[in-house]
Amino acid sequence: MSIVAKVIAQSDEANRFLSSAELAKLQEFFSSSTARVSAAQKLAANQQKIVDEGSKRFWSQCPNTPSNSGNPQKTALCQRDQGWYIRLVSYCVLAGNSKPLEDIGLDGMRDMYVSLGVPLANLKLAMKCIKEVALGGLTAEEGALAAPYFDQLIRAF
Repeated sequence: MSIVAKVIAQSDEANRFLSSAELAKLQEFFSSSTARVSAAQKLAANQQKIVDEGSKRFWSQCPNTPSNSGNPQKTALCQRDQGWYIRLVSYCVLAGNSKPLEDIGLDGMRDMYVSLGVPLANLKLAMKCIKEVALGGLTAEEGALAAPYFDQLIRAF
């Protein structure tokens, strides 16, 4: 749920008008809309570049990993997931909250990786590399909007 829908739903549930604090929160959200859209566009346009460069950085630090085993199918699956996480981060940036990440169930994703034998420390490091590359292509304002969601992913692993 976007921050707009959330604030309105809370007010409506309480059967009241929006408070000054809620209106200020919405004003802040709307004032950052250009940066939010720009960040989402840049993440989408550069998703493959971010995954490719992030993977190279990860492999330089952790060369013995399933994604770098020489099995193109494993590499493709790992990079597909990384691209998916970038997409989820872009959704969060646009929504102004982490609901898109929460909806997919990060705990369930972590459990799935554990069941597949993927080392969580590797996922954490890979996501740090993806974050570094992604933020490098964003302005400071756009990066400040996206970074918390990358951090949430990193903490989840």
